[in-house]
Amino acid sequence: MTRQTGLVFYKMTGSGNDFVMLDGRHVDGATLTAEWIAATCDRRLGVGSDGLVIVSPIDEERVRMEYFNSDGSFAPMCGNAALCTSRLATYLEMGSSEGITLVTGAGEVRTRCVGPGHFAELCLPKFKLPVRMPIEPEPGESSFYLGTVGVPHLVVLTKDVDEVDIEARGRALRHNPILGPNGANISFISAPVNGDGPWRIRTYEKGIEEETLACGTGTVAAAFTLKHQGLRDLPSDWVTRRGFRLSVAGMIEGQEAVESWLAGEGRLVYTGILSQ
Repeated sequence: MTRQTGLVFYKMTGSGNDFVMLDGRHVDGATLTAEWIAATCDRRLGVGSDGLVIVSPIDEERVRMEYFNSDGSFAPMCGNAALCTSRLATYLEMGSSEGITLVTGAGEVRTRCVGPGHFAELCLPKFKLPVRMPIEPEPGESSFYLGTVGVPHLVVLTKDVDEVDIEARGRALRHNPILGPNGANISFISAPVNGDGPWRIRTYEKGIEEETLACGTGTVAAAFTLKHQGLRDLPSDWVTRRGFRLSVAGMIEGQEAVESWLAGEGRLVYTGILSQ
């Protein structure tokens, strides 16, 4: 296996969804094999992350974001990776903190940094509202909705996400034939512990094949599912497994979600060098 040597990386986290970030001015994504990406993302033998992101300037207003899951597979979009990319692009002086356009596999996404800290916002392309799926529920589950926000997401309404066996149930649903040959990310959601608090969400992600600590686009899919079903208005606040907050805003026009904004963390944890 050919490995990159002496390559600077940036370890970032978006509400616990963590990434190895590379400056595309110093590495050609086409030369990175799935095997190398998986080895780099390995939590025991590599840096360790949910995915790898290559950030490359296109011009003064546009930055390209290439995202790969931890198994080395390409994915067209990742919301938390986009929040991290917005912050990193500003840090590396590829664009303005006041706003850039990310060019992703799922289309162009407007982003901007929020304040001097770690937060960012992104505006996703419009998407069709999630539709109800005829899946047999297990105890505690009530309904299922499938939609694509950059990548496919199945939103599962549950009585209490803390009681769900995310690994077992998420894996089973991720491979359910009704979701198609490529499956979907599975986001389990439940109502606030107190009436006015944030909804709770936990996600099993395909390509990572385990629970991740946050999923940005899955949270957007969940928020618009609730809005469409009359269960929670927008904007809405969400809390992840580890207590991080994400916010979703936007509107519904017909059967589409428009001007959908995701706000959350994009924090630089440390920088390092891949030495072998």
